Amino acid sequence: MRTTRLAAAAVAAWGLATAASACDLHAPNAAKAGAGCARAWMDANLHLNDILVVGTHNSYHAGLSDKVMGLVKFAAPKQWQGLDYVHGPLADQLNDGARALELDLASDPAGGRFAHPAGAKLAGIPDDPAYVAEMSKPGLKVLHIQDIDYRSVCNTFISCLTIIRDWSRAHPDHVPILITMNTNDEKTHVPGGVDELPFDTAAYDEVDREIAQVFSRDELITPDGVRGSYATLREAVLQHGWPTLGASRGKFLFALDEEGPHITAYRAGRKTLEGRILFVNVDENQPDSAYLTLNEHAEDARIAADVKLGFVVRTRADADTVEARSNDTARRDDALKSGAQYVSTDYMRPDTRLSGYQARLPDGAIAVCNPQRAPERCAGIPIEP
Repeated sequence: MRTTRLAAAAVAAWGLATAASACDLHAPNAAKAGAGCARAWMDANLHLNDILVVGTHNSYHAGLSDKVMGLVKFAAPKQWQGLDYVHGPLADQLNDGARALELDLASDPAGGRFAHPAGAKLAGIPDDPAYVAEMSKPGLKVLHIQDIDYRSVCNTFISCLTIIRDWSRAHPDHVPILITMNTNDEKTHVPGGVDELPFDTAAYDEVDREIAQVFSRDELITPDGVRGSYATLREAVLQHGWPTLGASRGKFLFALDEEGPHITAYRAGRKTLEGRILFVNVDENQPDSAYLTLNEHAEDARIAADVKLGFVVRTRADADTVEARSNDTARRDDALKSGAQYVSTDYMRPDTRLSGYQARLPDGAIAVCNPQRAPERCAGIPIEP
């Protein structure tokens, strides 16, 4: 499988190189590079942080069963609406144009910790033998809230990553995909439930190990690769920049969307993420700063400034089903203008129970030039149609 993919990529690269030889890669924009040359021009002149794409929030979220949702409505009548959204299989999301995904992780080194959700038991839902078997395997699990909001389109980190990798290898020309992760270590909210385990350095080592088990190094954009010979990741991003679009196609960058003690545990004494796979969400002045999660609508001005400097930013077009229930597109529209390279939504397709609200790029494009980083360079041509 891997040999076939490399051979196909080599053939494709040779074809692009041959085509590029007849293209003006020094043209001022993609439209002036010559007939059929827009792709070659973009790959040579744009960088990873020059894109704008839309992806999904909590991409694994399969929704609560009706019986468990009934319990939640009774126990939390003001909060249940925020859990009332559903995503389809990861491959379907990627086929639909999602170029950012989010996976929430729970540590389970012995296996079986989350195999028997207390909420299901309270709701009278019998155990599913297939679910119990999968959740009994040692390793990281993917879920939102243990015992309550536990249903996922893929239950283990390994299975989620394998689906994503297999899709990527079948579509090697995709723009770089961001995968963000929250690492859950909360107390249970359900009598008889289980607390999540702390995310210490050992748990974060397992995150890196499982990613490396599924993806080869040449499929990943890592802090070491971006830093290169610079002293810090921040210095590399601000002075040298991110890899070119051509060097980033078919690849992934992973980001830890956490703060405080979680970041400290993941760093494990490293100054600038040496040897680590994940980028971390830290403020712009830290030596390992390169990526930021800035989800709030009020942060649009900060997003624009950071993107112009060279940082990669993820923001949200909507949250907690609020915009979908009111069909309010203001936050979405501002997010798409803000410059955040990765805009996350629960509604790449409308939930017709609520409204016609959705968050997508115009004209069905998957990736376009970033609005804060010289959008005229693409001359209105999509980066990934």
